[in-house]
Amino acid sequence: MAQMPGLVLPSYYLYYQSPVKIVETPDGGARVWRVSIDTGAWQEKNDLFSEIVFDIGGDVFRRTPEDFVQEVERFRAHYLEGEGPIFALYETVQAVRDVAKAEDRHLTPKEQALIRGIRQRTFVMFEEQLRAAGDPGADPDIARAA
Repeated sequence: MAQMPGLVLPSYYLYYQSPVKIVETPDGGARVWRVSIDTGAWQEKNDLFSEIVFDIGGDVFRRTPEDFVQEVERFRAHYLEGEGPIFALYETVQAVRDVAKAEDRHLTPKEQALIRGIRQRTFVMFEEQLRAAGDPGADPDIARAA
């Protein structure tokens, strides 16, 4: 992939409601990673590069690292099912959201902060598991820096 003036890597996006990141390769190129709807792991999708970089707007939205972490965890919690501490935390987030919905109100600032903190934590946990399993797209440091 050719270097593009003005493109700062890594960069983070929501592409048709799916989290995507573009990272620099050691040789100065770029690699596109998209979260798998089936596993929550990273799938290399370099064919999306041009569409994402040139078509921001419509169904492609740039995200800050902090918001990207939240989007990834919202996506994983919505599409994945499982056991263990990560899924227990996903259920906690859903329970907080369900209470607010049942009470027909917006989340309070405290609830929003709680959810953001939990999602940041589950992102690191999930990414560390992916990295241990050899997923080359895993990067828990995104959340640590956010």
